[in-house]
Amino acid sequence: MTVIDVQTDFEALTFAIVSDLAASVDRAWQLWADPRQLERWWGPPTYPATFVEHDLSPGAVVTYFMTSPEGEKYHGWWRVVSVDAPHAIELIDGFGDPHDPPADLPTGTMRVTLAEADAGSRMTITSTFESTEAMEKLLEMGQVEGMSAALGQIDDILANG
Repeated sequence: MTVIDVQTDFEALTFAIVSDLAASVDRAWQLWADPRQLERWWGPPTYPATFVEHDLSPGAVVTYFMTSPEGEKYHGWWRVVSVDAPHAIELIDGFGDPHDPPADLPTGTMRVTLAEADAGSRMTITSTFESTEAMEKLLEMGQVEGMSAALGQIDDILANG
């Protein structure tokens, strides 16, 4: 399991998950930059992701959907705010159609950082929410468990290409 720490901070309205990866920062960056690799780990194991649009340029929109075991599709999107390849990316993270997101599902800001570490690299994903209610809603939807399960798939990708 790659996850080494999970922190929720309701005062700062943040949720952070930290993973150590047995790979260089450049190799870890490919887990985000290559949509085919991203599909292999983004989302819990029983909800595989398919990336439809994938452009990590500032201002671009990334779209994807996750498919449930029953075949239901759950759409999501990222609006790319900033990129400092291979060290960081900041995204607005939302559900549904990026041009008409559902009003009952909040958006947040997700910042991914990659830094050298003893194991190879350390990836920190920090989500910042607009309000306590938005944070509580996403945590109730299983964001901690879903992200932990998703990140747990990375070791196999790094070991087996």
